[in-house]
Amino acid sequence: MNRDVLLVERRDGVATVTLNRPGKLNSLSRQLRDAFVQTLAALADDDTVDVVILTGTGRAFCAGLDLKELGGESATPGSQDDDRERENVVAGADVVRAVENFPGPVIGAINGFAITGGFELALACDVLLASSQARFADTHARVGILPGWGLSQKLSRTIGIYRAKELSLSGNYLSAEQALEWGLVSRVVAPEQLLDTARALAHDMRSCPRDVVRAYKRLIDEGYETDLGHALALENEHSRAHMRSVSSEQIRARRAAVQERGREQT
Repeated sequence: MNRDVLLVERRDGVATVTLNRPGKLNSLSRQLRDAFVQTLAALADDDTVDVVILTGTGRAFCAGLDLKELGGESATPGSQDDDRERENVVAGADVVRAVENFPGPVIGAINGFAITGGFELALACDVLLASSQARFADTHARVGILPGWGLSQKLSRTIGIYRAKELSLSGNYLSAEQALEWGLVSRVVAPEQLLDTARALAHDMRSCPRDVVRAYKRLIDEGYETDLGHALALENEHSRAHMRSVSSEQIRARRAAVQERGREQT
């Protein structure tokens, strides 16, 4: 694996994964996609890593797929290699699944442009924090292709169907401030504060019991994929099962810790 296209820093149970093709706006070449999938799989198997922060180098978070590869410039037009490369575009959804399959929280620290496939990669994260320089755009319609990594369904569920259609059918850019107002991101901070903010949030998540955080993430994701009635039944089922695994002493100790933390925060 060429580690230059992807940087990984492990610190205090948090892995910061940085897309590192700044000259190409961190576009997802086949090489970067392969490195990314392998890295996220390794982090998922690493018991010392609880939270992943995903970000980019330079002006972009990720500009989506490498359009030179997508346009067949690396293969002879009409050849089997050209056809295979086009098929690999949809197969590239592995980068999204790699994020979704990480068992702990994944924080997207959106430092700059998140465009099309990069937008889809951002939507795979559990929480989005944005630099004031972040910009989001869905340019599938302008490029002349349809999304295959989840954007057409996730975006409308996140910001509402009418706002999603406005973005996707126009290809217009969405500013960080507008993304905050529409509920796409949780916070907008100055560029120099982005990673520190993400790390502080990761630390807060790590201060909760690891098994509960992972189970809670699964519960939210599974419930979000179904209707409210089934989701409430799912919550009840998971809650009862988990409660049988927790002792009264553990609950009392954790309750005391929560009360102490509340006093410190207020």
